[in-house]
Amino acid sequence: MRFWRARVRATLRRRGQALRLMALPILQCSVAAAIAWLVATRLFEHARPFFAPMAVVICIGVGFGQQRLRRVVELVVGVSLGIGVGDLFISSVGSGWWQLALVLALAMTTAVLLGGGTLVTLQAATSSILVATLLPPGGTAGLDRMLDALIGGLLGIAAIALMPGDPRRALDTRARDLLGEVAAALVAAADAITEGDREIAQRALTRARSQQAGDDYRAALRAAREVAAISPLHRRERRGIARYGLATEPVDRALRNSRVLLRRTRSALTDGETFPAALPQALRELAAAAAAFARVLADDGDAAEVRAAIRAAARIVDADDLADVGFSARVVTAQLRSATVDLLQATGLDHERARAFLPSMG
Repeated sequence: MRFWRARVRATLRRRGQALRLMALPILQCSVAAAIAWLVATRLFEHARPFFAPMAVVICIGVGFGQQRLRRVVELVVGVSLGIGVGDLFISSVGSGWWQLALVLALAMTTAVLLGGGTLVTLQAATSSILVATLLPPGGTAGLDRMLDALIGGLLGIAAIALMPGDPRRALDTRARDLLGEVAAALVAAADAITEGDREIAQRALTRARSQQAGDDYRAALRAAREVAAISPLHRRERRGIARYGLATEPVDRALRNSRVLLRRTRSALTDGETFPAALPQALRELAAAAAAFARVLADDGDAAEVRAAIRAAARIVDADDLADVGFSARVVTAQLRSATVDLLQATGLDHERARAFLPSMG
């Protein structure tokens, strides 16, 4: 019984977190959809402006990083195409089951041939179905429905601009998660070397391969850029968001290099190779520097101290320490330096300056 109570509490906690995450998009959709309906019915006197609130929901969507400006264009194109094909076809041949099949196939085929993406094709399909089954074709109805889609799209964008979430909050979290993955891999390698246990490296490698921190970070970055671009309330955030953008590729390389480092650590432990005695300390200090860099990004702080910490971690292992180590252990040390260069580039240095910032191994 206690187990089930714990499960229920955990489930409710997860659902509550999901609701908090979705609260703003739900509010945006609800308010903007109602306004879109009012504008279409009261201002333009459309009797059944179905596409206006629908366009709002598609525009705002249910999450971040969906390139809403492009979706508005795709929505209007898809609706226009579906309505146009549906109106012309049904007006000529009438309605029925075989007409529905033909108009649906024709609308989707036309969208694909015109180079439309998935949203354009699907919207063309749904619009043509509505015209063929529920809405009377002909007259000015087609133009009215196209206008409804435009009204909804524009009001969806306005809702995002005037009721935006904090674009930095999700981005700060995702950056912390991404750099945390780098740090976790480095610490796991240090623990595996210290304990002489290849299973520690194996478990960390399996976990690292299952993570999608990089994808989540890029989605949050796209969303933050989008909100900052269209919302006057968050334009001051553009500089900080741009800094995150510059760090994206170097941090992603650091993550990949840390995974290679874990694989080589596992191989070296399997073969019983000797590691430089100071290597675990260097790995842990570099991990701490990676975590500190996440805080610097979140605070829009100066990266000078982080650069110094990264360089200090790289100085711990020198050429003399590599005299009696095996091949894989040498590769682990080389990957440590590669991850160090990546993190230095993430702080704003170019590749050559980052390499020059490290001590020579000669």
